Amino acid sequence: MYSEVHMHLEEKMQKTINVIKDDFNAIRAGRANPAILDKLTIEYYGTTTPIKQVATVSAPEPRMIVIQPFDRNAMVAIEKAILQSDLGLNPSNDGKIIRLNIPQLTEERRRDLIKLVKKTAEEGKVAIRNERRDANETLKKQHKDGELTEDDLKKAQDEVQKITDKFIQLIDDLSSKKEKEVMEV
Repeated sequence: MYSEVHMHLEEKMQKTINVIKDDFNAIRAGRANPAILDKLTIEYYGTTTPIKQVATVSAPEPRMIVIQPFDRNAMVAIEKAILQSDLGLNPSNDGKIIRLNIPQLTEERRRDLIKLVKKTAEEGKVAIRNERRDANETLKKQHKDGELTEDDLKKAQDEVQKITDKFIQLIDDLSSKKEKEVMEV
């Protein structure tokens, strides 16, 4: 009975990890990473559409991202989306492709990005802890309803804590890796 709670808990925690990974990918470090554009959308024929669905995005050089729209009509919208984003990049358009030169990060910008990484990691940990609380409440309800014995409740709560510890450690590892990436010169 309570293994169902654990499976559900792991699923929810894995979704939290996936969100954190996406958020970390969107934080640009000192090198070109097409994933920084993943969250940008444009208005394309009346529909809000992710850039990667209207263009090929690649990083042919360590400090350059190239965006090649499938339809030239999307170029202005893509440029506008990049300029309005908080990426701090200036697109250059030659009529066929858009180039984004990734400048070296200043020390101040690196510190700001590290703060953002830490904030994202902490938000993830809070979400994990909330999921732990919800799982424990479900287990307590099952115990109250007579579905779990006192010993089973204790074992189940210990397992919930082990799962929580595993995911918190995963967040710490991802955060540490992203911080190192941001600090690379």
